[in-house]
Amino acid sequence: MSLIEPRTLKGFRDYPPALMIPRERMLETARRVFRSYGFAPIDTPALEYAEILTGKGGEESDRLIYQFKDHGGRDVALRFDLTVPFARFAAQHIGQLGTPFKRYHMGPVWRGENTAHGRYREFWQCDFDTIGTHANAADIEIALVIHDLMTSLGFERFSIRINNRLVLNGLLENIGLADRAVPLLRALDKLPKIGADKVCDEMQRTAGVTADQARQILALAALQGDNESVLNRLEAEYGSNARTAEGIRRLRELLAVATEAGIPRDRLTIDLAICRGLDYYTGTIYETFRLDKTDIGNVCSSGRYGNLASHYTKQQLPGVGASLGLDRLLAAMEELGMIRDVSTPAPVLIVQFDPARLGAYQNLARRLRGFGIGTEVYPEAKKIGAQLQYAERRGFSLALIAGSEEFAQRVWKVKHLATRTETAVDDAEVVEFVRSRLT
Repeated sequence: MSLIEPRTLKGFRDYPPALMIPRERMLETARRVFRSYGFAPIDTPALEYAEILTGKGGEESDRLIYQFKDHGGRDVALRFDLTVPFARFAAQHIGQLGTPFKRYHMGPVWRGENTAHGRYREFWQCDFDTIGTHANAADIEIALVIHDLMTSLGFERFSIRINNRLVLNGLLENIGLADRAVPLLRALDKLPKIGADKVCDEMQRTAGVTADQARQILALAALQGDNESVLNRLEAEYGSNARTAEGIRRLRELLAVATEAGIPRDRLTIDLAICRGLDYYTGTIYETFRLDKTDIGNVCSSGRYGNLASHYTKQQLPGVGASLGLDRLLAAMEELGMIRDVSTPAPVLIVQFDPARLGAYQNLARRLRGFGIGTEVYPEAKKIGAQLQYAERRGFSLALIAGSEEFAQRVWKVKHLATRTETAVDDAEVVEFVRSRLT
């Protein structure tokens, strides 16, 4: 029998312990932040009926969906995000859940798109949404969660860029292009990737606008300055439009509340080029960028959707939320050296010095685990040097050693692997000693 070459599909990747451990820690951090704001966990199937997913994010989104027929001949598809399945979930269960309903959802999604730096065809999203309310307070809270999520993950240099689709749609109304908003905003969303000239060409090709009209939209998107000056200029030039005025009001309130809540002013930036390419966004929109790793792109984004659940129910269920691009952020952390080279979730290794004492080694391991200290017992009585080498390579913090002499004295040698220092500790005190060294 010929051997099969072990390989992964393009756009997919394996996660060894050295990456999976920090990935799981990020998930744990995100879960803690979401719950602190009152968001409750849900889950949905990876596979949905194709009609549930298609037609919800626009033609370009549909092209990225993995679709096929299952063994029963049904048209099915892998979810491309967690927002559309949530809309279906809400339509089915909102009667029991009530509104407003706040949920978080973590899981893999699949998109058949070209791979890029930090971007894969299978990746995890960490979503959080509030559904069943139009209140701007819910939009504001999303910005607060994004901020706390980024700082809790250990990042200080980042920018949450915000805009409002009401502002963009009002601007298009003012120049007589409201009926072409969908293709124009899809093109504008590509500005960071393909540049102004190609966006201008695409607007002319897909929306039928003139070159002057396309350049006028790009000029509005390029409007820069501090938040107050940008909003003041918008208000002075376009505030007569009801949509634009409401979008400006919501952005002003978001900035004011965030500042009063203690968010540094420089963390939130009005960016009129932010529009989000999916068709279902209707209000506040967010994109988050690392300032020390700009080439990695947007790492946390989404916004307000007017009534995505209308595809599945007549009940009005407006919502707002955001999604953390976990794997893209993890790729940035890899490159910035923020991930410690650790291949074990347990900080303590008990060296197996004497196989006849395996019960005693396991007894101590269980005592340590009882206090929440991850502990591994080496499975073989190899030379101590080989076991310590294993411990250092895997990233253990402490090694505990005891042979016949130590057992006779009822002590354990606690070796700090980073400093290579060693301390003899009485058996009755070893758990507390280890706890003190790991805090």
